[in-house]
Amino acid sequence: MTSEPPKIEFPCDYPIKILGDNHASFTDRVVAVVRRHAPELLDEKVSCRESRNGNYISVTVVIRAEGEEQLKRLHNELKSDQWVRLVL
Repeated sequence: MTSEPPKIEFPCDYPIKILGDNHASFTDRVVAVVRRHAPELLDEKVSCRESRNGNYISVTVVIRAEGEEQLKRLHNELKSDQWVRLVL
């Protein structure tokens, strides 16, 4: 018996967490990338949290995902940023 990965039904609200170095402009930089792929992103759908020691920051965004290709392009662009450490 093989199990298939769960299917996502598009469009849907889709949370993405981006972890990276805690630079003053990190959040703005991440939001700019996300808005290139999901221009309707609202400010209230963006939240940030610093790590305990303040070295890293996580930015969570909730976008309206339109398809798998959109998510792949967004993930690839985020991962190519030198300050991004992880995209979940």
